[in-house]
Amino acid sequence: MKRNTGQEDSILEIKIFNSENFQDLCNHLADRDPDFKTILDTHGYPPMWTRENTFETLVHIILEQQVSLASALAALNKLKEKTTKITPESILNLNDEEMRACYVSRQKSVYIRGLAQAITDKHLSLEELSTMTNDDARKNLVKLKGIGNWTVDVYLMFTLQRADIFPIGDLAAVNALKRLKQLPTSITKEEILEISEQWKPFRSVASIMLWHYYLSQPAKKNISF
Repeated sequence: MKRNTGQEDSILEIKIFNSENFQDLCNHLADRDPDFKTILDTHGYPPMWTRENTFETLVHIILEQQVSLASALAALNKLKEKTTKITPESILNLNDEEMRACYVSRQKSVYIRGLAQAITDKHLSLEELSTMTNDDARKNLVKLKGIGNWTVDVYLMFTLQRADIFPIGDLAAVNALKRLKQLPTSITKEEILEISEQWKPFRSVASIMLWHYYLSQPAKKNISF
């Protein structure tokens, strides 16, 4: 059933996805892209992956940089065991050897401590980030060593639940898109971004559907974000 113009306008005004509108946004994308309709018809609705707006969440995302989700989770759990609760203060109390024992590389230790120090020194407020525009939140986060656009994209999507982010640096999302639309391996970043434009203003939801497709293939194991 096609929505009326008023319903359509109301949907297009959505800036944040949540449990009440998520499936409607999936349907909206499926109405406009037959490949997304195929995902829903074949695999059903994706889980609505979200994370709390906490220091631990940002630590988790940093740990996920350029490694498997399972490896990152193992490191996070070791940090939890060591600190009981992952806070800026508890992280700053760990020495290099203790961080290594938690499977945290020297480089990521620097990133995580820098984040902890910024919050402790009140140079960064997670509460304030939640009230900022996407661009302003990004500007504040990328000032910190080790936090780049992929980390910010994941934070904006899963923690702040902003509806219109496409994580061009995420290999799983990009590879899922290539497979779904049978794109050439030589396709450029710019061409992929151009394809994602058609999903505005719900590129985050489109990305979640791509991850769902990627994880739902028989050769892949389902893992939580």
